[in-house]
Amino acid sequence: MDPADALALLLSPQGRVNPYPTYERLRGYGPVVQAGPAFHLVTGYAEADAILRDARFGVMDDDLRDQFLPGWRESPAVASISRSMLRTNPPDHSRMRRLAAGAFTPRRIAAMRDVVEAQADELVDGMVARARAGEPVDFMAEFAYPLPVAVICALLGVPAADRPLFRRWATDLTGVLEPEISPDELALADRGATELRDYFTDLVAARRRAPADDLTTALVQAHDGDGDRLSGDELLANLVVLLVAGFETTTNLLGNGLVVLLDHPAAAATLRERPEFAPGYVEELLRYDSPVQLTSRMSTAPTRHGGVDLPAGSWLIVLLGAANRDPGRYPEADRFDPWRPAVHPLSFGAGPHYCLGAGLARLEAQVAFPLLLRRLPGLALAGPGERRVRLTLRGYATLPVTVGDEASPVTDRGTPAGATGSTP
Repeated sequence: MDPADALALLLSPQGRVNPYPTYERLRGYGPVVQAGPAFHLVTGYAEADAILRDARFGVMDDDLRDQFLPGWRESPAVASISRSMLRTNPPDHSRMRRLAAGAFTPRRIAAMRDVVEAQADELVDGMVARARAGEPVDFMAEFAYPLPVAVICALLGVPAADRPLFRRWATDLTGVLEPEISPDELALADRGATELRDYFTDLVAARRRAPADDLTTALVQAHDGDGDRLSGDELLANLVVLLVAGFETTTNLLGNGLVVLLDHPAAAATLRERPEFAPGYVEELLRYDSPVQLTSRMSTAPTRHGGVDLPAGSWLIVLLGAANRDPGRYPEADRFDPWRPAVHPLSFGAGPHYCLGAGLARLEAQVAFPLLLRRLPGLALAGPGERRVRLTLRGYATLPVTVGDEASPVTDRGTPAGATGSTP
């Protein structure tokens, strides 16, 4: 199988649901693999990390979109993503990111721990109530989606009653992040983008009438106070992306991570008793089954990475999921090992486009996994779950679970007696 054939397999439904075998086939050709004219795939950890930090690489700009995606301005989904910090280069990217960064400082994120714990406890109560009523429990619907969406909606000032709206809209919109998208999928993405933009248009108007202490108000004021800081299109595009990115990645992290933990009962038992080990566990879960599997870059100058000359104008797909399992960086990379030293996954990217909400996603996972294992010691999978046929955002559509008969009350919260505070 040559690199082009491996790429075709990776983009097939089978390859999207389980990309890891195909990554290993591609790795056999080297850490940077040419898969077409001026088109390369990156599987090596060191090479992926270096490329993401290299100022000679950027995301696709408007001129290149005009070349590769003619008519993109007529697509609400592509246009929305393209006007956000996710798909812009400095200096526009730096300007937009700076306006939102204040909501994601380490101090502000740490201050949200109590809120995240309370939300997670409430959701576990709901899972237990459903189970006791004889109703099926879908972990994705009952916990993995509502926890992060509640947190990001609180930051943005979105009313709690509106939270259920966003799951379908976001699922539709994020199809546009895939390496390939069919006309039907693009139509769904456009529908999701239109509904999200309409929603935020109304929310922006509400915040102009009645400012609040939230990120939406801050961005509205940045636009209204000085239009050079944030245009109208940028305001709406970044609100859409902040909402979607604020829960999609974390939702996938929670679903993927729970499956891994339940498949490794000894590791889960340790985390149940020693919640202070959660940071190390979460880093390894991010490495082992990344909720974001790829990103793309374009070179603006000739470079050389992984022993391969990359002319200006080269397009690279950086396979984050493959880099995270590079055996040159992580021995026995296909083994889940929460005690693995020096884990620095590329799941949230690196360099200028490093995920703004990475710290918040980590906090939510660090709170959620020990709490779930402690309060639901009998938690188990009730079936294989349904994987989304996506490559960029890897996660579950459904994940049926049973909660067991020994659910503990919320009053149990806290570090078990005898915990030392050491980390794996």
